[in-house]
Amino acid sequence: MKILGRHLLVEYCECDKGMLDNIAMLETHMKDAVRASGATIVQSVFHRYNPQGVSGVIVIAESHLSIHTWPEYGYAAVDFFTCGSSVDPYKAFAYMKSALSSKESQVTEVNRGMPSDTVDEVIAHKNVTPIYRPAASNM
Repeated sequence: MKILGRHLLVEYCECDKGMLDNIAMLETHMKDAVRASGATIVQSVFHRYNPQGVSGVIVIAESHLSIHTWPEYGYAAVDFFTCGSSVDPYKAFAYMKSALSSKESQVTEVNRGMPSDTVDEVIAHKNVTPIYRPAASNM
């Protein structure tokens, strides 16, 4: 595989149920997790469900982080998808485990990229070849 990025799929269990339903605190903690990983925040969107639960996504220059919570079960599903060598998604994982007071967690790491018959190779996540974009017409 020609690896462009790492995608951590995380299950946080036995979390603080109040935290899992607090949209403002979840957004703050997710942004802090981004900073802990060394990534750059672009934009965030969070939504609180009725009667409970939150979903949120933080777009980062290096990909994204997302969270989906089920306070009634003390559970959160979180994705940390990062590209490049300057970001460490495991730092974001550790930060969120503490912030959610998770007593149990499971991480699955998936390499993201293009299938290849060769040995795994990490490649640059930014295409340095200019992409042709035709000029807009004035019709």
